[in-house]
Amino acid sequence: MIKALKKIVIWILQMESRLVLKKYKPKIVAITGSVGKTSAKDAIYEVLSTSFLVRKSKKSYNSEIGIPLTILGKDTGWNSVWAWITIIFEGIALLLFKNHYPKWLILEVGADRPGDIKKVSKWLKPDVVVVTRFGDVPVHVEFFNSPEDVVKEKSYLVSALKKNGVLIINNDDKKTLSMKNKFDGMVMTYGFEKGSAFFASKDNIVYKKEVPSGVSFKIDYKGKSMPVTISGVLGRQHIYSALAGFSVGAYLDINMVKMAQATEAHVGAPGRMKIIKGIKNTCIIDDTYNASPVAMEAALETLRDVKTAGKKIAVLGEMLELGEYTNEEHKKIGKIAGEVCDLVLAVGIRSRGLIDGALIGGLNEKNIIEFKDSRKAGKYLEHVLKDRDVVLVKGSQGIRMERTVAEIMAHPQRKAELLVRQEPEWVA
Repeated sequence: MIKALKKIVIWILQMESRLVLKKYKPKIVAITGSVGKTSAKDAIYEVLSTSFLVRKSKKSYNSEIGIPLTILGKDTGWNSVWAWITIIFEGIALLLFKNHYPKWLILEVGADRPGDIKKVSKWLKPDVVVVTRFGDVPVHVEFFNSPEDVVKEKSYLVSALKKNGVLIINNDDKKTLSMKNKFDGMVMTYGFEKGSAFFASKDNIVYKKEVPSGVSFKIDYKGKSMPVTISGVLGRQHIYSALAGFSVGAYLDINMVKMAQATEAHVGAPGRMKIIKGIKNTCIIDDTYNASPVAMEAALETLRDVKTAGKKIAVLGEMLELGEYTNEEHKKIGKIAGEVCDLVLAVGIRSRGLIDGALIGGLNEKNIIEFKDSRKAGKYLEHVLKDRDVVLVKGSQGIRMERTVAEIMAHPQRKAELLVRQEPEWVA
């Protein structure tokens, strides 16, 4: 009964969305990939907001129900029947009465199961498609026959791209580059690889009083160079997102200086390589939104690059939905952690692979500790953290690694502002 009602609600919201798009005719930027969609969406939003009335997906509304909610400008109704009825009637009002509707929509488009994007692409026709990154073993691969099938599913969005639109792709990811063959129109690239239209180089970690405070890099486009600094976050992940923003902005002829100013003023979303002050003068790298092998590896590479007089600690929750690749990928990540860290805390029932990998990476067994619960891992850290330690916390959404951060952050009264999944529906 509940499933049937859900299907009816989704059908109604999608029909309303299609009619809204037909009535208001907004331009659409659609973002897909296995990692970096939300950060790219936020970066693109900041750039386009300098020149247009823009709406973006809230949080990670990237599903068959999340996309219509963004088009209608509504929040999820969670488990409230009345809330969903209200959303439906407000959608009808949007169709009946004139509204100051956005000129551009920036939408995340994800795929948890086969067919997800294929269904959406039948009615969503973007003007711009941005493909971020896949990696060798994409997230949600458990529900597909192979990693290649994940890429194929995402490619349906490229096929839906308007002929006079533009495809913007990450030039550093081979699977992403394969999307070029799916579109005959204009293609723009970004990345650290030479030949990228938007080429990034000289990336560095910025420090304030010997504590990491952000990242800086140089961006080159058509013979012009510009230094950019992004505060409050770490990792090349955010540089890639900034490059995606610059690419869309350049396509729309937005001034480079204006784009740089918007990028530097941007405050990153919680749980995505965010720098948070920890107890005992420590630094937390909060990457707790979600996890996949490629994102885990990138986060650990960033931890490797951080300079500190203290210990480097990784609290790693298990990566979900990897299917047959689970043990092998956990072991690979554990090995990197063992090479980078002074202490590794592994959280979750599948964390044995992380432990085995950390041992292979050369970390002493006494410095590898297993926890079933993320909150207990945080409580353990309270007793072992010392001045100038740097702690990376990351894991899949279902492992709730933000609870570890809540235990060791210097200002827990700000957790509703700084951490992911702090809504009542999550906290309860």
